[in-house]
Amino acid sequence: MKNLTIRNLSKTYFDPYAGTNVTAVHDVSLNVGQGEFVCIVGPSGCGKTTILNMIAGFIPHTGGEILVGGRPVKGPGPDRGVVFQSFALFPWRTVLENVAFGPKMRGVRKAEREKIAHEYLALAKLTEAAGRYPAELSGGMQQRVGVVRALANEPDVLLMDEPFASVDAQTRMTLQEELTRIWQEKRPTVIFITHDVAEAVFLANRVIALSKGRVLEEIDVDLPRPRSWDSLNDDARFKELSGRVRQLVRSA
Repeated sequence: MKNLTIRNLSKTYFDPYAGTNVTAVHDVSLNVGQGEFVCIVGPSGCGKTTILNMIAGFIPHTGGEILVGGRPVKGPGPDRGVVFQSFALFPWRTVLENVAFGPKMRGVRKAEREKIAHEYLALAKLTEAAGRYPAELSGGMQQRVGVVRALANEPDVLLMDEPFASVDAQTRMTLQEELTRIWQEKRPTVIFITHDVAEAVFLANRVIALSKGRVLEEIDVDLPRPRSWDSLNDDARFKELSGRVRQLVRSA
């Protein structure tokens, strides 16, 4: 895993309806340390997903630079894994084949890539689902497969774009707890996009509040780990940090 550095990042595009240029991201700078879990929060249209797409290399930035381990991002690459809001699994492949897909594309031999896939499925408590197809799984299970599929390719940075937004509230809480457990074991560098303040504070080491393409404030989350909703629901510090972040987002 490597660190992520963003310096004076900007994104401007032409809006044909307005007939003018629009700046979606303006002069954003951010350092994410190796193995750190950072959540970016903000209202709809504030530039969260645009930043993630630029880090992923899906869209070009128009100003500044993005570095992963000191190397500039010039397009998509295996050093950055992405987990989307939609499950995005291959429906014709089994769970095991989905998780082994990244190592397969890297040229890893079949026995070794299946060993890697089994390891990550065990980590996500999905061993019994290895031979099943995505359509046979619940939404929560499909998203867990999506997370470990990205991790199995051993990216330097894991990018997560509101990955739990499409599941019900109870499943979402379970997935959040599962993700913190997996993160503690593997310690990937994570950028997690969300509009849910409680989710951001629950997951992160640090929360970045964004407004109109600019960083409003960075908040360190000093809550102990491991974390569970049972232990944090009535925690005074959790409520204090959530209130602070919520105030920032509402002011945006």
